[in-house]
Amino acid sequence: MGEVIVRFSHVQKCFGSKVVFSDLSLELRRGETTAILGASGSGKSVLLKILIGLIAKDSGKIEFDGEDISNIDDAKYREVRRRIAYVFQGAALFDSLSVRENVAYGLREQSWKTMNEPEIQARVTHCLELVGLPGTQDLQPPELSGGMQKRVGLARTLALEPEVILYDEPTTGLDPINAARINELILGIQHKLKITSVVVTHDMVSAFSVSNRIAMLGRGRVIAFAARDDFRKTTDPYVRDFIEGKAPAHEDVKSLLASS
Repeated sequence: MGEVIVRFSHVQKCFGSKVVFSDLSLELRRGETTAILGASGSGKSVLLKILIGLIAKDSGKIEFDGEDISNIDDAKYREVRRRIAYVFQGAALFDSLSVRENVAYGLREQSWKTMNEPEIQARVTHCLELVGLPGTQDLQPPELSGGMQKRVGLARTLALEPEVILYDEPTTGLDPINAARINELILGIQHKLKITSVVVTHDMVSAFSVSNRIAMLGRGRVIAFAARDDFRKTTDPYVRDFIEGKAPAHEDVKSLLASS
């Protein structure tokens, strides 16, 4: 079992009268992939954005690599963001730039990582090979399929050599073949680079394919958290219904959905 690299302790977050988290506690372990599940509105993407400081929590504590980052200033949070990368639902590529320049973009913008041009081009080539897209450097994003664009977005993330990667719905909008390719990439990157990953998803195939552990959000907190195989064996009726894609059958489950 790896050491804890990220810890949420009793985190609370509201948007007006909408309570997203009333008591969120969760530990993420170094080198593992954790899938985050939950009904729409349960706070899956909010969890990621709180971790990297895009959204402020209301209360509670967050630790990263043993350091309390709950109330640090913007300058210190920039240091955290250098080590934690966020992969958005869409590829978020610049259509006016080639694949080469899209992957190199972060390296050129991040003044802390001083690299000369040959080093940048070598990093671009290596990262495109990691995501299975060698030889695509001179293509433009509109020439790529949706799945290929997502892989270029991942290559751009890998170029910055993060310690943690946050994937927000990485297979959304993809056909089963391209979704499987993304799942294989997430697994391959974890195995090759030993990167800690967090995968927010509604896709049960993806969750069970890529994860070491699975957490499920609901009612403002983590309602289930276990190793992948143990999670699959759960007897909790709400979690079972979610895994199997069934409509909730019990009044208490309906209440849980309504309040999550």
